[in-house]
Amino acid sequence: MDPVVLSYQDSLLRRSDVSLLEGPHWLNDQVIGFAFEYFATERFFGVLGNALIFISPEVTQFIKCSSCKDELSIFLEPLDLASRRWVFLAVNDNSDQTAGGTHWSLLLYHHSSNHFAHYDSQRSSGNAVHARCIATRLEPFLGSSSKASFTEEPSPSQQNSYDCGMYVICIAEALCEKARVEEDAAPLCLPEHVITPAYISQKRDEWSRLIRRLAKPSFP
Repeated sequence: MDPVVLSYQDSLLRRSDVSLLEGPHWLNDQVIGFAFEYFATERFFGVLGNALIFISPEVTQFIKCSSCKDELSIFLEPLDLASRRWVFLAVNDNSDQTAGGTHWSLLLYHHSSNHFAHYDSQRSSGNAVHARCIATRLEPFLGSSSKASFTEEPSPSQQNSYDCGMYVICIAEALCEKARVEEDAAPLCLPEHVITPAYISQKRDEWSRLIRRLAKPSFP
C-alpha cells in the first residue's frame, strides 16, 4: 500500500516519494517535479511570472531520448519556450525513457544570451553529455537563429552519492533568486558558501515539512 499523500498541479506524491526526503536517499522524478511545480506556481511566479519555466524531469528525459522533431513538437510547442527568459531542466543520466538513473544535474537556458549553463554537483559524473544532448534537442524550439552556446558552470559539490537531486532543487532556487535581481545576466553565478552539506540537510527537512503542510490531513 503506497497511498497518494499530495496532488499538486501536475504532481502526484505518494508516501514512498516523501520518505525519500527523510533519509539518506536519492530523490526521484516525482519529488524534483513537485519542487519545480512549487517554484513555478508559488515561489517565483509572483516576481518572475511567465519569464521562467521549469520543465518536468519526465518531459526532460523524453526530450533527451526522442530524435523525432515532430514528436518533440507535440510536447514543446505548447510550452512556448521562445517567449521564456529562463528555462530550467533537471538532467538525469538514464539512457532510456523509463524512470531511474543514478545522478541529477541542472541545465539552465538563458534566452537573451542564447546560452545553456550546466550546473553539476559531481563534475566527474558524465552528465555533461546528457545535458548537451538535451540542449541540442531543444534548440529548434528556442526561437533563435544561431546556435546556442554551452558552458559548465562552477557548482557546489555533493559529499555523498545520494544528494544530487537535492542539489538540483537548491541550485535552481538560488539561481531563481539571482535571476530576480540580475535579470539579464548570463551565466548566473551561484552565491559562494551558501549551498553546503548542512544546508542541503536543512532543505530536506524544509521540503518534507512543506509537503506535510500541503498534504491530505490523514498524512502524519
